[in-house]
Amino acid sequence: MLHKPPTPPLSYNHLSLGSLKLNQNQRGKVVPLPSIAMIAIFLLLTIFLHLFTTTTALGVNYGMAADNLPSPSVVANFIKTQTIFDSVKMFDANPEVLRAFANTGISVTVTVGNGDIPALTNTVAARRWVAQYISPFYPQTKIKYICAGSEVLFSNITGWINNLVPAMRSLHYALVKAGIQDIKVTTSHALNIFRRETLPSLTRFMVGYDLSFFAPILQFHRRTKSPFMVNPYPYFSPDLLRRLNYALFKPNRGVYDKYTGKTYTNMFDALMDSTYSAMKALGYGDVEIVIGETGWPAQGDSSSPFATMDNAISYNGHVIKEILSGKGTPLMPNRSLETYMFALFNENQKPGPLAEKYWGLFKPDLSPIYNVGLLRHGQSVPTPTNPSPSTPAPSGKSYCVPKKDATYAQLQSNLDYACGKGIDCTPIQPGGLCYEPNTIQSHAAFAMNSYYRTKGQSYLSCDFAGTGQINSVDPSYMNCHYL
Repeated sequence: MLHKPPTPPLSYNHLSLGSLKLNQNQRGKVVPLPSIAMIAIFLLLTIFLHLFTTTTALGVNYGMAADNLPSPSVVANFIKTQTIFDSVKMFDANPEVLRAFANTGISVTVTVGNGDIPALTNTVAARRWVAQYISPFYPQTKIKYICAGSEVLFSNITGWINNLVPAMRSLHYALVKAGIQDIKVTTSHALNIFRRETLPSLTRFMVGYDLSFFAPILQFHRRTKSPFMVNPYPYFSPDLLRRLNYALFKPNRGVYDKYTGKTYTNMFDALMDSTYSAMKALGYGDVEIVIGETGWPAQGDSSSPFATMDNAISYNGHVIKEILSGKGTPLMPNRSLETYMFALFNENQKPGPLAEKYWGLFKPDLSPIYNVGLLRHGQSVPTPTNPSPSTPAPSGKSYCVPKKDATYAQLQSNLDYACGKGIDCTPIQPGGLCYEPNTIQSHAAFAMNSYYRTKGQSYLSCDFAGTGQINSVDPSYMNCHYL
């Protein structure tokens, strides 16, 4: 995917005594040797403490869309006493959960619902929100971030997108007014935010959003010293069949970036360096990056042939090992990336494909679903296994189809939009090979897939305001053949 090698981000490893400046009273004088020695000792201690406190930066997403989960207090005690997680990320600001994590030392991220973003541009509303959801629990509960919405750009809802940065500013202002200095405001981004798939060093944010959307967000992060949060999911790669080993950290040819001389042996590193390159191109390579979500489902149906236990073990095990090693990525060496695995539990009430319910790492009885070294005593990351021979053989192509919970109105809108963009919709007109069955579901599926194929099969071209999904099962039937 890649250009001129980005300058490595400043780290403590680059500090030297030669960079220390003398104050006015010291200029022209010889600094006594003990002073230099004390400075050196102080710097070494600082480096040691920094590395010691940032190496283990592993958290977990705590979703609760299930009817069989233990109570928040039980979960909080389990995370604190039995796991290596040092932080959790919630998808709301549930008071019961916030109370449960009080005095545990576990860092907590709370999330503002996307639908609340427009109202929170008002500073009065933002201060009221902080007074209701933050102040009663802080500092007993170690709240670290407020996530203003989740993957807002992916929603394609203008009111949320245009109001995101103003809402983030209002929430920051509300925290300052409440006397809270150490809670940072951020927002998470799906990684369908780039112009096109290319080498990591050449990756740039989408035209039309780079300067109007991402630059103001990154400017806010720099000013408030808050992180840019991304959700890298190799599982959702549109050509996963061809690059499965690359996604799973298994032996593969790798991707060579001729502009940096770096070779990428896994998709996770490539996605993170793509993010860094896009940020650096806008002049914000110094802003911290946090991984808000990443993971792999362990079970699915015929529409999710790569959602298997073996694949989940391979991906999650390697990501966890890489994060805990602190080795960073080719363009961000030795950089500790704070990461939140997705997810703590399977969630049997989540809508969508079957695989959506099986991203969990632990069962409701708190035993691990598989071993990837998350318990404090005795578990290690397993050796990667080969892809399961029982994995169904997909068609070799990818297709864009509607999600099962898409409404009639949404499907009609998708149909009108796709056909209005110049794709060939004659097969779903009366007399066409795909006219029957004459249903909005069938016609919308054909139109959405045709649009997806003509637009280069990018992840974003199957978005349709969150109602489309990519899978590898050919939906063709009888004489109706999908592109």
